[in-house]
Order: sequence, then structure tokens, then C-alpha cells
Amino acid sequence: MRGGGCAGLLGIGMIRRTSPHSTVAPMCRLLGVVTRTPLLLTTALGDLAAPFTELSREHGDGWGIAARPGDGDAGPLIVKGTGRASDDELWDRALGGTLADAALLHLRMASPGLPVVAENTHPFAADGLAFAHNGFFSPYDALDELIDPGLLAGAGGSTDSERYFLRVLTLLRDKGPVDALAQAAEDIRARSSFASLNCLLLTGQALYAYSDEDPESEVSRRRGPDFFRLRYRADGERVVVASSGVPAAEGEGWGVLPYREVLEIRRADLGVRRWMV
Repeated sequence: MRGGGCAGLLGIGMIRRTSPHSTVAPMCRLLGVVTRTPLLLTTALGDLAAPFTELSREHGDGWGIAARPGDGDAGPLIVKGTGRASDDELWDRALGGTLADAALLHLRMASPGLPVVAENTHPFAADGLAFAHNGFFSPYDALDELIDPGLLAGAGGSTDSERYFLRVLTLLRDKGPVDALAQAAEDIRARSSFASLNCLLLTGQALYAYSDEDPESEVSRRRGPDFFRLRYRADGERVVVASSGVPAAEGEGWGVLPYREVLEIRRADLGVRRWMV
């Protein structure tokens, strides 16, 4: 499974290294935006762009962006790098040169021992969809018997997160996005230990966010009860959803997405709905 090109911006680093976080559980950061009309990502994100980029000084094992340029687009444009976003000129070029009305952004802190390579870098993309995950579950192959064999055979990397996406793709054959996300998360809870199941799913119609954590996980106990919270804000011209740690996303006007709920942000009209699942 591979991401597509990004209007000349695709620049996937080929350096192969292993995460240095040998004993610390991984953490990533998520940011999503939907705007009324296509805008450059720097404009769409506004005061969120710089502080989110700054988070890559900790979450520095790669980054990725999936963006949909507007009505009638053929699918998400994908750009990735395997280094630290704050040090990567391609990241700056992607933010300043990508026109979109919907996008998701991901900063990776790799699971201990996993290679830092393009194949393990979020977002993962297939069938016109893009997906990014913040958290981990173990064992990484807990979902394998629930994934369509053809999809599993096409997996490009070795992460639990890609398998989360593959389970969602399998479920989307019979369910809508809200139910597919909810069922995939339930499958993980039933078959593995996990820290967080937070994710963003970008489709042709909407951006979806799902939130859940295990408060007894090592990360949650070490980082505190707010670490895996997703927050969102609608201001009439855009809707944004962000991980904790971005100061601009923790002020007045931001709502918290409760755990085990799906947030749907429609591209057609910026309509926002929360689904209890």
C-alpha cells in the first residue's frame, strides 16, 4: 500500500533507521482541517501551523500530509518525509504550496524498534482514502485474521497503525465510515492492549476523527489524562481537529471529542456531527 504523488511535492525520504525510543512507548500527533473553499495549507491552518511543526522536535520520526484539492478531485495528494518536520524543507514547501479544502497531517514517534522508513510513515492511503493514527496496540498483528487477505498481502509496512487502516478498509465494504471506525476500534480493544486509538480518516465526502485511550497504559500514566485528547473548533470558514500539545488548540472555542465518539466534518457544507458509537 503506497501513498500517491503530491503535485510535484512527493518527497519520501529513503533513509532507513530504527526508532531510538527503545523503552518509551510511541506517541504521534494529529491535525486535520476542512475549509469552505480550497486554500493553501498555511492559510487554512493559520496560527496552528507553527506550533504543530514545533511538536516534531519530540515527534521526529517522520511526517506526512494527505490533502484533497477540491470538488471532483481524484483522491488525496500525499507527501511524506522520514525526518523531523521542523528540519525538512519539503514540509515547509508542502504547507506553503498545497491547495486543499481538506487535509490531515501527522507527526510520528515510532514504536520501539520499528524502522523509520516511508512504508511505516503515516498517512496510509488506498481506494481514495487516507488514514493516520496516534497511539499503538500490541501485538501489532492482532487484527490480521479480520483483514481481507488481499489487503493484508498488499501492506507496505510493518506497523500496527497500517493494520488498523486495513481493518477499516475491510469494514468499509459493508459499512459506512462511522461504523467502520467504531468496529475497528472495538476489534482492537477485544484483541490487544493499547494506549490510544485516536485516528483521522479522510474520504471524498468528509474528514472523520475517532478518539479513545486506555488510561492505564504506560503513556497515559506518564503523560497525564490530557495527552490523548482530541479537540475541535468550527469558526464558519473552517473546522479543525487537533491533538493536545498545540497551545493555539487549547483555548476558548475548542471542544473536546469524547472518547468512543466519531467526529464527522463534511466537505460539502462544513457540517459537523458527533456520533456516539
